[in-house]
Amino acid sequence: MFEVLESNVLRSFPTIFSRARGSIMLTEEARKLIDFLSCAGTLSYGHNNHRIRAAITEYLPPDAVVHGADIVTPAALKFRETFSSVILRERDMQYRFQFTGPTGAHAIEAALKLSRKVTGRQNIISLTHGYHGMTLGVIASTASRFYRSTITSDVTFMPYDGYLGATVDTADYLHKVLMDEGSGIDCPAAILVETVQGEGGINIASRKWLQSIQAMAKNVGALFIVADIQMGCGRTGEFFSFEFAGLTSDIIVLSNSLSAYSLPLSMLLIKDGINASRLGEHTSTFRGNNLALVSATAAINIYWRGGTFSQEVQRMGELMRRRLEAVASKHGNSFAVRGRGMALEFDCKNATIAEATTRKAFEKGLNVQRCGTVDQVVKFLPALATDPETLNQGLEIFEESLTETLGQVRGDLTSTAYADHK
Repeated sequence: MFEVLESNVLRSFPTIFSRARGSIMLTEEARKLIDFLSCAGTLSYGHNNHRIRAAITEYLPPDAVVHGADIVTPAALKFRETFSSVILRERDMQYRFQFTGPTGAHAIEAALKLSRKVTGRQNIISLTHGYHGMTLGVIASTASRFYRSTITSDVTFMPYDGYLGATVDTADYLHKVLMDEGSGIDCPAAILVETVQGEGGINIASRKWLQSIQAMAKNVGALFIVADIQMGCGRTGEFFSFEFAGLTSDIIVLSNSLSAYSLPLSMLLIKDGINASRLGEHTSTFRGNNLALVSATAAINIYWRGGTFSQEVQRMGELMRRRLEAVASKHGNSFAVRGRGMALEFDCKNATIAEATTRKAFEKGLNVQRCGTVDQVVKFLPALATDPETLNQGLEIFEESLTETLGQVRGDLTSTAYADHK
């Protein structure tokens, strides 16, 4: 039915999933799979988290307002109060809220629009291997040629940290380009950064590099935007992915796991001095959905009051890293492991090996996804609340799948060599 009715953009698993809870998904045939995707990080607290679901079901019975748009509701006020007190004040951060359309791409659009209005400039500096969405305005800021084949406009791409090798500081390169009147690069309205690039292959920016980029944005009069869409809300261990670097972004973009229950919710955190949008200048019919605000408030209260959850995420992330590094070492260190917190990658350096490994993993009961420029990287985004036993079981399936794939590849190479010899 899907093959008949669905467009070519659908990329699905060859089964129908009927139920899910925590890190476990069940197919219609009652086959169990461990989920290390978390729906691109939108389900950071697991499928059907019962504690968060309880807040939603408690909100609905008295005919509470579900769709509010610009109407002030108790749910909207409660979210702002909770986020301000638990997340912002605890970190000595002062920002205003702007709810955008329901997706991360809508939020990036709003951030770029605001940057261009505040600065009076058009150019946006984006980074190699960055990914920011698929709408026409945002896709121009996405690095992949595959995605940008439809449009490019007012965006200059510069090398991300480490793109030119360990000996080249790409922040210095960007500084030289922006300070040189003859470089041919227009002064930007904003510099758009992911501290950890997700779709580009789990590339990690260093503290020094991020601080240099932020200082550079200030020096040239550009806004500094951190896109924390996939890596925010605890994915890297701290609530914001940039906390370790001590950044004070002009605009922070949040989405994906913000609602904590896969209810669409995206927003900007905007510094006071650049809050320049007029009433109705950027809006959306589905911005700030009340059910999403209820689930988001519940997640903050359940997981982010106190520092224990953050510490647990970092501990589990380190467990994952050590296990994946042991797998890489077992196979002669021909692979690379990168990541922060519970966002990790296993770079197979070969798209065929990565594809075969993820396919075998699915057959054995593990959902993992590929990313990177040619899909050569296996990406791990398990639920932050995954228990150690399930985490180890999933990693065991991955190791078995990789070992079988490599054995098959070696067998194919031996057969080919033998045939060539004959």
